[in-house]
Amino acid sequence: MISFKQKRLGIDLGTANSIVFIQGAGVVFEEPTIVAIDVIDLSIVSIGKEAKQMLGKTPENIIIKRPLKSGVIASARITEELLRFFINKAVGRIRFFKPEVMISAPVGITSVEKRAIVKAALQAGASKVYLIPEPLAAAIGAKLPIHSSAGNMIVNIGGGTTEIAVISLNGIVISNSIRVAGDAFNDAIISYARKERNLIIGEQMSEKIKMTIGSAMQMEEPLVMEVSGRDLGSGLPRIDEFNSNEIAIALKGPISEILMSIKRLLEKTPPELSADIIDRGIVMSGGSSMLRNLDKLFTKAMGVPAFLADDPIRCVAKGTGIALEFLPVLKKSLTTY
Repeated sequence: MISFKQKRLGIDLGTANSIVFIQGAGVVFEEPTIVAIDVIDLSIVSIGKEAKQMLGKTPENIIIKRPLKSGVIASARITEELLRFFINKAVGRIRFFKPEVMISAPVGITSVEKRAIVKAALQAGASKVYLIPEPLAAAIGAKLPIHSSAGNMIVNIGGGTTEIAVISLNGIVISNSIRVAGDAFNDAIISYARKERNLIIGEQMSEKIKMTIGSAMQMEEPLVMEVSGRDLGSGLPRIDEFNSNEIAIALKGPISEILMSIKRLLEKTPPELSADIIDRGIVMSGGSSMLRNLDKLFTKAMGVPAFLADDPIRCVAKGTGIALEFLPVLKKSLTTY
């Protein structure tokens, strides 16, 4: 595949999953942010879905790594390889023009962490790199009227971070970023299974439980699921049955942390914008915001209506792509390299 024309890409570079948007084509693919590495010669064995399928099943010489931790680069070299894989898959390995790339980044990262993302993108084949704060991209992708003077509140719950922001006049007025999100939900389920059921389960099983029967609140008719793991006492394989209400108990800790962060941000929000948020409600985006009954729990806990954006998983990716069309308007909110 040969690209004869400069393309513009938007990349939602997530801790758990990454999504690529091509201007004019929309979202073209999404891949787990996971890389399999051969420790003998440090070569990349596989990236994305192939690497995720290898989790917990690899020989000693192959390790599975997540190059991003809480939305921040943990390994520069592996992130560069990951971005090169995304760019090549999106625009082809042979091209006459390097693409311009808009990448989402957590709102609380340092200038050093920003430079690490940009350096990785440039070395991976980008001609120019723009960084957009994740909650701003999510708000754009959720089609919130961020250009108006009214306040819009977005809560983007991803894999590694929860990004909370109040946005007005194309910029972030006040924001907060906490490293509690989907990964913390998975860890909480693993911990619950171990402590309450003496059952050791892996990350993939925890993710499956969360998606299949997970709930933020107790349910009158809880969903039930058979869970396979290893018995803590005997060390032998065992199958046990879990229900949604148990998962709600397991997730109480991380969900409470997210709630407290939202409340703290609301307390610091200017009164004029607070009134707008009460009228408009809180918009939720990101894959982990789709946890069953999470919107109902937020509404009940804060007294402010909370609701899911359309296609919450792809809000940030769509926002990065749309932002490329409005660079002059958003210039003050972006970091350009």
